[in-house]
Amino acid sequence: MADLSQFDPNSVSLVSNNVFGLPFCEDDAALVLLPVPWEVTVSYTHGTARGPEQIYRASLQVDLYDADVKDGWKSGFYMRHPDKQMLLRSDYLRKEAELYLRFLTEGGNLSENEFLKKTLVDVNTGTKLMNEWVYGQTISLLNRGKLVGLVGGDHSTPLGFFRAIGEKKGDFGILQIDAHCDLRNGYEGFQYSHASIMYNALNEVSQLKKLVQIGVRDYCEEELDYVQNSNGKVVTFFDKDLKTRQYEGDSWCTICDDIIAALPEQVYISFDIDGLDPKLCPRTGTPVPGGFETEQLYYLFRKVIDSGRKLIGFDLNEVSTSHDEWDANVGARVLFKLCNLLVYSNK
Repeated sequence: MADLSQFDPNSVSLVSNNVFGLPFCEDDAALVLLPVPWEVTVSYTHGTARGPEQIYRASLQVDLYDADVKDGWKSGFYMRHPDKQMLLRSDYLRKEAELYLRFLTEGGNLSENEFLKKTLVDVNTGTKLMNEWVYGQTISLLNRGKLVGLVGGDHSTPLGFFRAIGEKKGDFGILQIDAHCDLRNGYEGFQYSHASIMYNALNEVSQLKKLVQIGVRDYCEEELDYVQNSNGKVVTFFDKDLKTRQYEGDSWCTICDDIIAALPEQVYISFDIDGLDPKLCPRTGTPVPGGFETEQLYYLFRKVIDSGRKLIGFDLNEVSTSHDEWDANVGARVLFKLCNLLVYSNK
């Protein structure tokens, strides 16, 4: 165990310590954060690949007192350093993907361009290898008895973690906070696109029994058909419907009860930062008007745990820092809350 006798949680964070200024090493920490610096298939703006390192820096400004989980940090949180080779591979394949996407949006015929056909193969191969890397890293941590949180990167990054946590924990459900459904089949030709993460999870992770989406407000007809034809396996609380219920008198407490009723006993939180009101994440990959305040979601997460359900893992993704540190600042605080709630739920 880490020696906390000389650590002052009320003092300045030391850069020589780890995430949130905490003096833990990986072996001492109950919860290990895996950064995945990857954004190859993003559809709009970039910057999420460097989200983990910017969140880490911003975390040093987060105060350690959490009114929901007092002294949760004492369980130990540790964040690994982003893998440099992974980041370089992401940067390289992102440039290839941009050429390919530009060609598509200009009306190009892929069957007539051998170079871009090879590019598509390269991107799909690269994203598959990323998935395998994430699976290997997370299953190893779970086998060591660690709680695990993943920090993206774009929303394609947690598929390998879904596989690992299903193998280790058994049947579970995902609570997805997101402006988008992410239920497209091979969006833009990319098999493992960020816009296909939940489609792929439902098709490749047999232990995933339920997907509950909240805050969705930007989706296509294909995705709506998928939800409606899922026989209840996918339950989507669209942002418009949530807002309408509140405008007409329903309390957030009552709405949360309905969301929680759709969840199974084991719950994984997949938190795309664009599920928030974009004033809190203006530089995320695809911001959409609408969304949640952070405290609304913290209230929901607390009620999930109070209902007797167990949090088994989480990811936080799509935090972009292409211009300034505001998004990372919000992301660091969301990450701290998720860490505290995960250790609290697993006491």
